[in-house]
Amino acid sequence: MTVQSGTWPKMTGVDEFRFLTELVLTRSSADHAIVSLRDHHAGTTRFANNQIVQNVDARRGSLAVTVDFGGRHGTASTTNFTAGSVQDTLARAERIAHVSPVDPEYLPPPVPCVFPVRETAKPETMAAGHSKRLEYANEAIRHCRMENIMAAGIVSSSTTAAGIAADNGLFGYERRTDARFSLTVQAGDATGWGAAAHRSIDHLRVQERTLAAIAKSKRGRDAYELSAGDYPVILEPAAVAGLWAWLMWSLDAKSYMKGTSPFTGKLRQPIVDERLTLRNVPDHADLFGEGFTHEGLPSTDSVWIDRGILKQLAYDRFTAKTGGVETIPTLEAPALSVEGSPAHSIQDLIKSTERGILVTNFWYIRPVNPRDLLLTGMTRDGTFLVEKGEVVSAVRNFRFHESPLRAFQRLSAWTAPMEAVNSETGKMLVPAMALPHFHFSSVTRF
Repeated sequence: MTVQSGTWPKMTGVDEFRFLTELVLTRSSADHAIVSLRDHHAGTTRFANNQIVQNVDARRGSLAVTVDFGGRHGTASTTNFTAGSVQDTLARAERIAHVSPVDPEYLPPPVPCVFPVRETAKPETMAAGHSKRLEYANEAIRHCRMENIMAAGIVSSSTTAAGIAADNGLFGYERRTDARFSLTVQAGDATGWGAAAHRSIDHLRVQERTLAAIAKSKRGRDAYELSAGDYPVILEPAAVAGLWAWLMWSLDAKSYMKGTSPFTGKLRQPIVDERLTLRNVPDHADLFGEGFTHEGLPSTDSVWIDRGILKQLAYDRFTAKTGGVETIPTLEAPALSVEGSPAHSIQDLIKSTERGILVTNFWYIRPVNPRDLLLTGMTRDGTFLVEKGEVVSAVRNFRFHESPLRAFQRLSAWTAPMEAVNSETGKMLVPAMALPHFHFSSVTRF
């Protein structure tokens, strides 16, 4: 349910969630009962053609109750947090469970633990309203108008109260904030792009992102067509993140056990360059670490790829039990690093390149063959030819067919990790990278 924020009471607090939980747990006749909360208050400001076109706030709240009778489980939810509605929701969940078949994969709630306490909510983001978002949107628009360039994008801010509780004593509650900025600018046929995401709305760096997008669009004018083929490439952080997101999504333990994963048989084996390490770093101030997962498990610092060697798979609780895995790692705050001496900047990577293609971003990345993680997609928002250490011209966008398992087998150079955000991957910390080989299969017509 969506309502105007002014008609809903204040955000659900820990005491209120505990009270709602007790309404369920003290009245449930089930073998097990779990209560989940998601109370989300979000505001979004959109702009297009250098004008504000939307500035809205919405509130969505849901309380879900799951009960189990000997493996027969049922779930019901409500958007009405009154005592009577919560009790009715419990009754509906129990009725559903009684007529449901036994689920062989059902597990009782996880053992209670002390969840990590993290700074998941920033006061400035919780306090941000339409005026703050308008300020940032107008800042981006102002820079684009000065350059006679058209801009479209969004500024958003949100606060979420998340909670989980069970009849075995499991209890977790935290508030999480999220602020985002995304901008696409157009100069003739060329586009530039920038994006940011942070717990704090004051860390979006709107001016910096806007000026970088403008510079890319102006440099991208008068692109010429270059033949498709294998090229050395310099991938900016967003492009690196786009490929690594698909690698991370493929770390599914179920498909590994079925033999359909690109990593089948490769656990504890090298899969990428031996200098690459992928970690989950939930305590990092620039990432979106959480205290607990939707299953009621703690979010942990963990190593997934250690100097090129695959160390972890992504488990749900049932698959972990089947595989004898006691500690389930999480990957909501990914950070990719490279061992060795990094270049100081992307410009340094360009200076060290004799000939290659500079890629700002990829878009519409999709799998071609999941067995070897072959992906396809297109370059976007700035694709340039580099010769003798300089960007010499913009080139028409390419379609690629490439597997990150092949592309990241060997690195030529890299920077320190940077923030990387795009519409498909969320947020990561990754370096910009120079790779010796990358396959562009065709030139796009747009």
